[in-house]
Amino acid sequence: MASKVKNVLIVLAHEEKNSFNSALKNIAVETLQKKGWKITISDLYAMKFNPIASRNDITGSPKNPEHFSYADEACSAWKDGYLSEDIVKEQNKLLAADLVIFQFPIFWFGMPAIMKGWIDRVFTRGFAYTFQTMYDNGPFQKKRAVISVTTGGIQSMYSSKGLNGDINVILWPIQHGMLHFTGFQVLSPQISYCPGHASPLIRGQMLEEWKSRLEMIWEEKPVQFVPDSMFDMSFEGGFVLKKEVEDANAESPYGLSVGQHVGKAIPLSEQQKSKKKTVN
Repeated sequence: MASKVKNVLIVLAHEEKNSFNSALKNIAVETLQKKGWKITISDLYAMKFNPIASRNDITGSPKNPEHFSYADEACSAWKDGYLSEDIVKEQNKLLAADLVIFQFPIFWFGMPAIMKGWIDRVFTRGFAYTFQTMYDNGPFQKKRAVISVTTGGIQSMYSSKGLNGDINVILWPIQHGMLHFTGFQVLSPQISYCPGHASPLIRGQMLEEWKSRLEMIWEEKPVQFVPDSMFDMSFEGGFVLKKEVEDANAESPYGLSVGQHVGKAIPLSEQQKSKKKTVN
């Protein structure tokens, strides 16, 4: 029996067609097409995607126009079918995807505004999360995501001793706060350090590394986050680590993650590779 054709959505945030980010996107398209994947691309600059979340995203009458809450109104609009057409198109692309590749340069230690705006508008409450369906129980738990990023600085600048600080801290709000929060199985990031100052040989090696990885990307194991089961998942309990979890990890010199560091050192390369789950 033939295996199901897999779908990949590539969300690109770079204004230049001749950029290294575009080259990385092109490599992904070429490699995955040869592997039989169906490719969908959201080239945000080419689309002139609107990154601003506003009342204009609601095409019907707001539920509460005098005290407008974007999250509440967008959730209602998603349920009732009167979200802005451009948001619905992107949500449908996301629903069809088995894998999502986010391709972008690191701007000011985060995403370019146009991609952050895509997240803000497309990941509406109800569609991408609720307070009952988040993290391990998020709506996208059967999907995989990977960020492929470029940096302006060399690799050593993003080390725990580097001028820019540990790259894991930069990755955390994206991989944990946006992708894991909505349920994605998050694959290790592809980081191309300082291509703007690299030789043609080094840039070619970066592209080849990405190509080689993409050929087997569906076989990769995701990065592990602290599971929901380790927290008291209630307002009364404060959504904090259970005491028995803290006790079990009391002798470790490292915290559990970048975010749940419990006052200890951050685990090495915590956001960059898959690892065994923390003791429960």
